[in-house]
Amino acid sequence: MQQQLAAEAKRQAWQGMRHNLGITLLSSAEQLPACSQALELTVASDDPSPLARQRLQLRCADTPGWTRVALVQASVFVSAVHAARVIERGQTIAAEQVQLQEVNVGRSSRGFYSSLDEVVGQGAKRRIRAGALIAPSLLSAPLLVRRGQQVTIVASQDGISASATGEALGNGREGEVIRVRNLGSQKVIEAQVVEEGVVTSTFR
Repeated sequence: MQQQLAAEAKRQAWQGMRHNLGITLLSSAEQLPACSQALELTVASDDPSPLARQRLQLRCADTPGWTRVALVQASVFVSAVHAARVIERGQTIAAEQVQLQEVNVGRSSRGFYSSLDEVVGQGAKRRIRAGALIAPSLLSAPLLVRRGQQVTIVASQDGISASATGEALGNGREGEVIRVRNLGSQKVIEAQVVEEGVVTSTFR
């Protein structure tokens, strides 16, 4: 079980893993003699995950009829990203808003992040309370343009490019198309968000 957990930790890139094994040896009606040979182990569980409860059958190779059944449940704790303070809906997450805290993997069915870098720069889909575990379902790509914000409109066609100043008429993430008012001509166009405060369009 410890070998399986070590392999799973490497595969999942878990940081600072610690674990304990709850082992229950099922009682037998008869007293079995000591086994002088190495025990043979068979996994009798349907779920092979090291986080699932495993039913293990032990046999003594040199003693017919010598068997024992053990139930093993692993509790695994790793470092995961939590909110260090309240994060408001739509906010882009900064480094000072998150921290690593230990979490029980078996009780984190919604998933989690092992690295702060995976979370910093993402957007919050809804308000996240201080101390809460940050699951993937809570995050989205950050807003690069917000409604009412002044933006740079970069336009290009046939190798010719120009830029103008505009006002965003909606929120936008990278790759999204939003409506923008050109502050020079007052014309409303559709433009694609390419980076923070910058949208692109074609001459019309």
